[in-house]
Amino acid sequence: MTQAAHTVTLRPSGWRFESRPQATVLLEAQRAGIRLPSSCRNGVCRSCMCRMLQGRVAYVVQWPGLSSDEKDEGWILPCVAQARGDLLIDTPGAEVLQVREPAAFPLTGASRD
Repeated sequence: MTQAAHTVTLRPSGWRFESRPQATVLLEAQRAGIRLPSSCRNGVCRSCMCRMLQGRVAYVVQWPGLSSDEKDEGWILPCVAQARGDLLIDTPGAEVLQVREPAAFPLTGASRD
């Protein structure tokens, strides 16, 4: 049985996206066209750290780079966090991903006469 996706709402932008339970919040944001701050993607660098205002997450790593106090205060690492319910997250650094046009490459090779 497939588990239902959860709605993630970002503050202050108000943007929303669906997050499947088996995927990280960071990857689901990217899939929805939203860039969250990130660097290492394995819970060490803390560049993605943001505050969860509502909801619950589980981590894909045993020791995410957060102290017990930070966890108690609602801080999460979206790069290794999976939504376990609808989430409200304070992420002032969220941006829309830039859609890039494919690069135009000149045709090369032998010419036909």
